[in-house]
Amino acid sequence: MPSLKDLKNRIESVKNTRKITKAMQMVAAAKLRRAQEAAESARPFAERMTAVMSGLAASVGGSDSAPRLLAGTGSAQTHLLVVMTGERGLCGGFNANIAKLARVKANELLAAGKTVKILTVGKKGRDALRRDLGQYFVAHVDLSEVKKLGYNNAQDIARDILGRFDAGEFDVATIFYSLFESVISQVPTAKQIIPAAFEASDEAGASAAYDYEPSEEEILADLLPRGVATQIFAALLENNASFNGAQMSAMDNATRNAGEMIDKLTIEFNRSRQAVITNELIEIISGAEAL
Repeated sequence: MPSLKDLKNRIESVKNTRKITKAMQMVAAAKLRRAQEAAESARPFAERMTAVMSGLAASVGGSDSAPRLLAGTGSAQTHLLVVMTGERGLCGGFNANIAKLARVKANELLAAGKTVKILTVGKKGRDALRRDLGQYFVAHVDLSEVKKLGYNNAQDIARDILGRFDAGEFDVATIFYSLFESVISQVPTAKQIIPAAFEASDEAGASAAYDYEPSEEEILADLLPRGVATQIFAALLENNASFNGAQMSAMDNATRNAGEMIDKLTIEFNRSRQAVITNELIEIISGAEAL
């Protein structure tokens, strides 16, 4: 049974921990509002740009002059997995869930005889995948010093990916990130960005009513690299909002758990103290009777 001093020290320790988790919760809450606004503001632009490119892609169809970013290399042997996670932890299963999705995809590709290459964005994803898939790493992007994500960060990543594609290092590129839904819901997501994959949309049908100058192929050749950067930027913003939401939720749970532990330890401390007082009274009474 722990002594009164040990219990008192444990209570003080948990109280200090609660102060830290509460402070982290408040910081995450403040960051979340800005990150959520940024992610939600970027969605309409990304969706509209995708719709425009989808319409142009439908017009180009299977043309021999279609850009390689749309038509692909003609093979799907080598896959580049771009795994985006956080630079820090203390956010529940946020990082682990993205890494798990990427790990499952990588193992599926390897089992099918495909070649896998991995580019990590964020330290936690690199750490989570290093043991099992470290031999497939080709690059890492460190954003730990970035205070506010900007489009230039996405452009740097996009230039690296596009440069590798132009050099023939891979055939298909897929990004892995977390889609922000709410403070308690972040959805691990995989999205193919090279070759560009578009869902059918109204824009595709409407594009036939326009004559483009220059040609659709030339416009797509210019838009597709921008589209890659835009999708990466949107994914970074979604990830940032998801991280702050997950951290806020995790720190809220930790704060409440610390409070419950303090209550339990306080009850145990009071009971132990009462037992000590009772024993001392018994000893005093017994001594008095002996006299």
